[in-house]
Amino acid sequence: MIDYIIVGSGLAGLSFAETCLQNGKSILVFENNTQNSSRIAGGFYNPVILKRFSAVWNAQEQIELLDSFYSKIETRIDAKIDYKLPIIRKIHSIEEQNNWFQASDKKELAPFLSTKISNKKYIAIDSPFGFGEVLHTGYLDMTTFINGYKKYLDTYSLLKEESFCYEKLKNIDNHIEYKGIKAKNIVFAEGYGMHSNPYFKYLPLDGTKGELFTIKAYGLDLDVIINTSVFILPMGDNLYKVGATYNWTDKTDLPTPEGRQELIDRIKEILNCDFEIVTHLAGVRPTVKDRKPLVGKHSEFNNIYILNGLGTRGVMLGPAMAKALFENIENNVPLDKVININRFK
Repeated sequence: MIDYIIVGSGLAGLSFAETCLQNGKSILVFENNTQNSSRIAGGFYNPVILKRFSAVWNAQEQIELLDSFYSKIETRIDAKIDYKLPIIRKIHSIEEQNNWFQASDKKELAPFLSTKISNKKYIAIDSPFGFGEVLHTGYLDMTTFINGYKKYLDTYSLLKEESFCYEKLKNIDNHIEYKGIKAKNIVFAEGYGMHSNPYFKYLPLDGTKGELFTIKAYGLDLDVIINTSVFILPMGDNLYKVGATYNWTDKTDLPTPEGRQELIDRIKEILNCDFEIVTHLAGVRPTVKDRKPLVGKHSEFNNIYILNGLGTRGVMLGPAMAKALFENIENNVPLDKVININRFK
């Protein structure tokens, strides 16, 4: 009998898989490759909600865990995925400068916001009022992370690339069985695919579609992530990841002409150089109305759990939420009520 079946290999599923392996637990991961929001995500981590100048929920705890967690994954898959890079916010007026200073004085934001306005000049970007810098930031190379981790799992026969058949899941006393496989617990981490899951489809997972580009811009020379009406993330070789849009009605993962034009318009507001669109991708983020993850145990079955709803901040939330669920299952540590799915009973 294994310890965990994990359904899904996006940020949530792989974060839980890594947490299990770090704690000596046996796992088997199922993935049908129908969800791509983790793979195409910007992948950057930022402890501040710049639009509202507020700290991300439990930001300090998440940032502290993040460093060691992804470092261990780099060792496991023998590849670099975590890149420390400043995030800067373009300031558009004297009033916005004052707002930045006021925010950096707040107790909860002081560890994360520089108290100085940077007047560094970047080619092809007009910035008469300078930039504010967010501290403890960076980005995860999502493609290398997911591909590398799945290759690792496959090497040790810990991955099954097939659709999960819910009808064949049996809950028996203190364990579950699936197609002859016995496990103590099963964790569903399916992203927006949760809507097909009969055990958890009642939960209010909205899904927010996002579109983003990879562009080539020879006239741009960035060594930071710019976060304004869109983010611009340098990838090397004059390539930049740019995004993202927010669409609450379209639940497909197909790029749209409307999303393309919106991104082009926003890029032109920031950059004064030509650029070429190399790729245009789309995916549905697993978002929840109250902006908190979906973590916890099924109300009727003791061995069936969910880890979902990481939304737009999955890189920060993944390790912390995986740890919270693992500690809850293994050591009966109560889940924070703001993430516990019991809040939707």
